[in-house]
Amino acid sequence: MAEKLAPEKRHSFIHNGQKVFEWDQTLEEVNMYITLPPNVPPKQFYCKLQAKHVEVGIKGNPPYLNHDLTSPVKTDCSFWTLEDDIMHITLQKRDKGQTWASPIVGEGQLDPYATDLEQKRLMLQRFQEENPGFDFSQAQFNGDCPDPRTFMGGIRSD
Repeated sequence: MAEKLAPEKRHSFIHNGQKVFEWDQTLEEVNMYITLPPNVPPKQFYCKLQAKHVEVGIKGNPPYLNHDLTSPVKTDCSFWTLEDDIMHITLQKRDKGQTWASPIVGEGQLDPYATDLEQKRLMLQRFQEENPGFDFSQAQFNGDCPDPRTFMGGIRSD
């Protein structure tokens, strides 16, 4: 049932007509997907993750991405991998349940409608996590959706 509340599709950050990266999020993490250029050995790619900053590039060249993150992440739980010509960056949110409008500050922000849809999906994901015997995949909100971080006393951490 929880998989029904997973991100349905990735968001794309497009700059000057070029896809820079795709991304999605869950209650606990933000995932970035960067298509790697062909004919570059995998060992040449690097990714530096800091609590509020990400840098990605090819060694010996200017960074491809060098931006502040929208919100802080847990660096000890964040990581990156290379698979099938894609760099997958997993950012563990410091504030579980926070809805991010974009992984990086000031770039590729979701519009208010898309942000609201993300917040509703994350709220349903929280309900599912807290009530595993119930199926919230068809649930809907009437009106404004509460903040998943603070609703009814906030998210419980085990």
